[in-house]
Amino acid sequence: MAILLADVGGTNARMALARGGALAADTITRFRGDDHASFDEVVTAFLGQQGSPQIEAVCVAVAGPVWGDEARLTNRDWSFSTARLCALSGAPRARLINDLIALGYATPALDGEAAGFLRAAPQGTLSNGQRLVVNAGTGFNVCAVKVLPGGGIACLEAEEGHTRLPLSVAEPLAEALGAAARAIDSVEELFAGRGLARLHALRTGAPQGRAEAVVAAAAQGDGEAEKTLALYARLFGLLCRELAFRFMPMDGMFLAGSVARSCTDRFEIFERAFLSDPLMARIPQAVPVGVIRDDMAALHGCLAAIR
Repeated sequence: MAILLADVGGTNARMALARGGALAADTITRFRGDDHASFDEVVTAFLGQQGSPQIEAVCVAVAGPVWGDEARLTNRDWSFSTARLCALSGAPRARLINDLIALGYATPALDGEAAGFLRAAPQGTLSNGQRLVVNAGTGFNVCAVKVLPGGGIACLEAEEGHTRLPLSVAEPLAEALGAAARAIDSVEELFAGRGLARLHALRTGAPQGRAEAVVAAAAQGDGEAEKTLALYARLFGLLCRELAFRFMPMDGMFLAGSVARSCTDRFEIFERAFLSDPLMARIPQAVPVGVIRDDMAALHGCLAAIR
């Protein structure tokens, strides 16, 4: 018997089987979305490759909204349903979760290089079983995690990206951009990939490009791009300080997503902002900060979610 797991994004779908409570590494397979008309086709192809194993359960993480037993990708015209997954796999049960929720479920198992801790909590800091995933990539959102006394995991859905910028972020943004800062008023508009690109355009007056281009230009020694990334890291640190108060993740705040990971190269700037305000300073000082480096983290999260 095996559990079928999948992490499905707009570009690729990662598939794997789990046996005996662990991911079977030799079954991990990546499928390009452009090569398949539907996710159902991917499931059929994968199970055929694996010799049509008997499946006891299915869990699929989807980069898009999930409504109970149905889901849809944001950046590809693929739909999902637990009924179809059960019919295709022969499993008696299936679950669909958002990909960020999958990362939340994975956090209790993250340690060492996979957790990528950039700052540790002071010795003697008390654990409260709470963690937070902060994802800044194509979009922005968070997932709060609570590890329960019996070992269960609770992950909370949120729409943090659509909240307004807190004053602690909006005021330094206005100092940096002047009146142009009024064009940005939500968290996602500043901290998602398009937000980084827009920040660079507003700061320099250049046409808006892509976040990847800004990061690449900084790596090649472009001073203006580096100034934008330094500003972004400072503002992101200020935002994460607010999130530390809101969610109290004493067991770890985990950064995820390509844009968030750009801050790891400027962690001194991020950390200085994260610890900058003396008000209730002991809380951010006690929060470990890491970056999720394990590409299979969402698959591990799917396994935790379906157990």
